[in-house]
Amino acid sequence: MDIHEQSILADYFVICSGTSSRMVKGLMSEVEDEVKKKFGLNARLEGEPNSGWMLADYGSVIVHIFSPANRGFYSLEELWSEAKTILRLV
Repeated sequence: MDIHEQSILADYFVICSGTSSRMVKGLMSEVEDEVKKKFGLNARLEGEPNSGWMLADYGSVIVHIFSPANRGFYSLEELWSEAKTILRLV
């Protein structure tokens, strides 16, 4: 999501779901590895896989990885509905 016109927090949110705590952890690990390899960036990490929400803050890009229940509960897509969706995979 392109949130740069709605917020000073970041320019973009990347939001995805993992169906288990193991998958949430695996997705975050892959994000960290790929961003480090391609851009040389380290994230500030928040959350634990068992909590159902992990966050990687790269400054202008924030990656959210949710369990399905937490993604529905926090509903960031609805909260930031004025933001432009760049890509949505279902």
